[in-house]
Amino acid sequence: MDPLGAPSQFVDIDSLPGWSDAYEAKQLDCHQSPVEKAQVDVRSPFPYRKDINEKIILWKGDVALLNCTAIVNTSNETLTDKNPVSESIFMHAGPDLKDELQKLKGCRTGEAKLTKGFNLAARFIIHTVGPKYKSRYRTAAESSLYSCYRNVLQLAKEQAMCSVGFCVINTLKRCYPLEDATHIALRTVRRFLEVHGETLEKVVFAVSELEEATYQKLLPLYFPRSLEEEVQSLPYLPADIGNAEGEPVVPERQIRITEKPGVPDDASDEEGLEADLSFIGSHAFARMEGDVDKQRRLILQGQLSEAALQKQHQRNYNRWLCQARAEDLSDIASLKALYQTGVDNCGRTVMVVVGRNIPVTLIDMEKALLYFIHVMDHIAVKEYVLVYFHTLTNDYNQLDSNFLKKLYDVVDAKYKRNLKALYFVHPTFRSKVSAWFFTTFTVSGLKDKLHYVESLQQLFTAIPPEQIDLPPFVLEYDARENGPYYSSYPPSPDL
Repeated sequence: MDPLGAPSQFVDIDSLPGWSDAYEAKQLDCHQSPVEKAQVDVRSPFPYRKDINEKIILWKGDVALLNCTAIVNTSNETLTDKNPVSESIFMHAGPDLKDELQKLKGCRTGEAKLTKGFNLAARFIIHTVGPKYKSRYRTAAESSLYSCYRNVLQLAKEQAMCSVGFCVINTLKRCYPLEDATHIALRTVRRFLEVHGETLEKVVFAVSELEEATYQKLLPLYFPRSLEEEVQSLPYLPADIGNAEGEPVVPERQIRITEKPGVPDDASDEEGLEADLSFIGSHAFARMEGDVDKQRRLILQGQLSEAALQKQHQRNYNRWLCQARAEDLSDIASLKALYQTGVDNCGRTVMVVVGRNIPVTLIDMEKALLYFIHVMDHIAVKEYVLVYFHTLTNDYNQLDSNFLKKLYDVVDAKYKRNLKALYFVHPTFRSKVSAWFFTTFTVSGLKDKLHYVESLQQLFTAIPPEQIDLPPFVLEYDARENGPYYSSYPPSPDL
């Protein structure tokens, strides 16, 4: 209420329902039980986080009316754009805002600048300039839009702001596809809150009626409100989910920065052709990159630079990753041969491989490779450990050394760099010999990370028992062979 008793046109964000509120009420009405941790074999790169969800508000309304620490204005490089968001902000803020903006002398695309809120309920206005979208310059537009959201959040953090009200930064005038822009907006905010969540109490997405449906559809992908919603949303994530900060990843650009002089300049022309050919198919011929025989000959002759090799490998891995996200791998997932569990004593993610659950002779091993990439791509960005249960495996479960070599060759460098330990549980003499030959003569860098584990008691010195889901047959075998150590620990019911 204002001093005269008339209702205020401004909206206090504390009065708005949170992103999780309506969902939790629906869950209670339907008496639905949450999905248990043990039932989730594959976690999303954007896992369910109640603490983050409590900070998010989706509101259909005018961002200029929000009563929060700062609101966001989307404008042009001269900060004089006439779009509905800007016009509303100027109208409610009063004439002093225009005078203040003249002192800023414009704003570059992707940057963010700060002014007072003047007559607004918000104390500050953060002005940013979204990119003009053209399909041939899509990568540049994605990077600029990411910078808009990231710089707004960084400015809010530096100014110790408690809450930020975002408008949809891309405007119709700038032709940015709404759904593509929403993916960038949501994942950038999500990644920022994962690291700097303590600096912001609330983030409001103020949308119009036309924009609301898109945000309602995509918010569960980046802010799932339960483990069940996380699992349901996973297949709908795009192939490019950005790096650890949400920034679009451009492998070619990263390679060019480090590439040595002397590499032929016409390589970039070939890339465009190869990028177009990458959509033809997933068979061996479609995955060929240029003249493979010639490339191998150059490698042997030492004429292909290290940077070019890395570039070629990264491009090949990205194709595998795109295929893994597009293919139906539910039959491989149902085997429950690979799943994420807790963390080890050093806080590193623990991934479990159950050898007995891999019927090598009955499944498509290329799909198994795709499933491994699909599950592990977001895990391998941070340090992790692998636990391989060789318990009660037989000839039908033995992974061929050629398959393992192919897996090792295909995966990105982050897999090898961030793998800190491989625990080989219940090895046999034969498997030890095979592992020794493989780590000595076939691959490099793995031998020092391999640890043979004869009993669960030995495994629990590195990984607390409550942090790992054990298949029942592993517990039974270990109790029979080594005694019932920690037999009261409940096995995972789904394994």
